[in-house]
Amino acid sequence: MPHTKQQLEQFLDQAQVAPRRQWGQHFLIDLNLMRLFVDTAQLQGNETILEVGAGTGSLTDLLASRAGRVIAVEIDQTLSAIAAAELKQHDNVTLMNTDILSSKSTIHPEVLDALTRSQAELHGPFLLIANLPYQVSAPLMMNLLFGDLICDAMFVTVQLEVANRMTAVPGAREFGSLSILLQATGQVRQFRKIKPTAFWPMPNVYSAMIRWQRDEKLCAQIRDIHSLRKVIDLLLGHRRKTIKRCLALGNIEYDPVQLSEELHIDLTARAETLPVEKYVQLANWHYVAVKHKLFYH
Repeated sequence: MPHTKQQLEQFLDQAQVAPRRQWGQHFLIDLNLMRLFVDTAQLQGNETILEVGAGTGSLTDLLASRAGRVIAVEIDQTLSAIAAAELKQHDNVTLMNTDILSSKSTIHPEVLDALTRSQAELHGPFLLIANLPYQVSAPLMMNLLFGDLICDAMFVTVQLEVANRMTAVPGAREFGSLSILLQATGQVRQFRKIKPTAFWPMPNVYSAMIRWQRDEKLCAQIRDIHSLRKVIDLLLGHRRKTIKRCLALGNIEYDPVQLSEELHIDLTARAETLPVEKYVQLANWHYVAVKHKLFYH
């Protein structure tokens, strides 16, 4: 069963440890919200679930009762030991005491291997369902979009700042690479804003529950994900400059009239106002341009 604040305090008191803020240890203690979180995923029993920041195993326990297999990752050795004891009745949980990222943008090889083997066995979707620690939220989600193992859906609790970045529209201050990549590959929406009081210890900020679902039709429109990332980095690296100026800074040779007419892009507009679908179109054009060596360098 999910753990109450009192149970969490007892677990940590017995282990003579305190929550570590540097690892983003803010435990969700609102049991109704936790159940809503799992219900929203509409699990069928053949899913491979990646849970990052498993803590003492509260969410893991709920997931294990509905999913095919849960790969739960917890960096804290003490919390991992508590979770192992609490989850011993579940034979479909693989608990790993490690950092989810072996580098800034690479999933730990042992975690990746466990996920791959589970998917091969269950033949079901791969989902990320987690109350994500702040430090790993953006790089982890980016990796699951186009890394070694592609995620089918994400149901995550993140700080409201990250949630706003995920759902931001062109022209908004939060609009950035995370917004574009998530929206270019799937449908993303915020389904619950969460007060700090829903966590222990209370964070200083609001959080939000976010759902992202991969859209294969959108993904099929992207000719090369690496070109999309390059275009995003180029344009948003100079977000307040015009698109024309950004392309010049990238040393790209092109016919401005032809590009404008083909893509229906106003090259005098600022990069931060360009719609997501236009980033994809520009990236596809960039991919062709690279193949035909339309660059000065």
